[in-house]
Amino acid sequence: MTTILDGKKLREKILDNLKSEVDKFVEKPKLVVILAGDDNASKIYVNNKKKAAEKLGIQSEIIFYPENVEEETLINKIEELNNDNTVNAILVQLPLPKHISKTRVINAISPLKDVDGFTYENSGRLFVNNSRIIPCTPKGIMLLLKEYNIEVEGKHAVIVGRSNIVGKPMAQVLLNSNATVTICHSKTQNLGQITSTADILISAVGKSVITQEMVKQGAVVVEVGIFKDENGKLRGDVDFENVSKITSCISPVPGGVGPMTITALMLNTVELYKKHHNVNI
Repeated sequence: MTTILDGKKLREKILDNLKSEVDKFVEKPKLVVILAGDDNASKIYVNNKKKAAEKLGIQSEIIFYPENVEEETLINKIEELNNDNTVNAILVQLPLPKHISKTRVINAISPLKDVDGFTYENSGRLFVNNSRIIPCTPKGIMLLLKEYNIEVEGKHAVIVGRSNIVGKPMAQVLLNSNATVTICHSKTQNLGQITSTADILISAVGKSVITQEMVKQGAVVVEVGIFKDENGKLRGDVDFENVSKITSCISPVPGGVGPMTITALMLNTVELYKKHHNVNI
């Protein structure tokens, strides 16, 4: 029988423990989110992050900018936040307006306050297995695998998707955990032949790509990609109904990785706070 990797249930368990920890702090951690533009999905994500923070007693602030904001305005604000000792964690919500350099803006964040782990320094530290902070989605996935006692070491993990947000850091996190890792992408030939060899299959594409024929019997399948189909229904990359018949474990959409990404953001915020204040609780 297939086990459902329940991100909502694990989220509540982790956040309950985290709240108990935050309650002990004299000063509360502070997360600042910068949102530029009018992307509706981004607004929803940002508000969900703010609600999660407030439930934990973490201070949160959202700074909104219009679509036509100048790049230097964002850079100057980030530098101001870098120098603000009351701010522990800074997040720039992606995507940014097209005229803004994502690379320049992200790398303006101090690596000590980079809660997403996307700056060059923190990406490099992850690469050499000396991470200060692990990007939220990969961290959330690893927490989910650990909760359900899914062994990573020695397993063949296949990741579909090579984004800097999920695919690449996920591959490095798994490699650092002694998995054998293959990354597939839009130019991969014979995708199904490769995915069907995976002990752990992680799909982060955002469109329907994984069918039952592409999955090995007894594999662990983690869905990251999420989108709305032509009927407005939320879907994942995987044909859940049929793939779940042959897997040992599978994450649902919604309710799997999504809740764990925000959970990891809260954990990262507290980790940066503790590093800043040399707190050891």
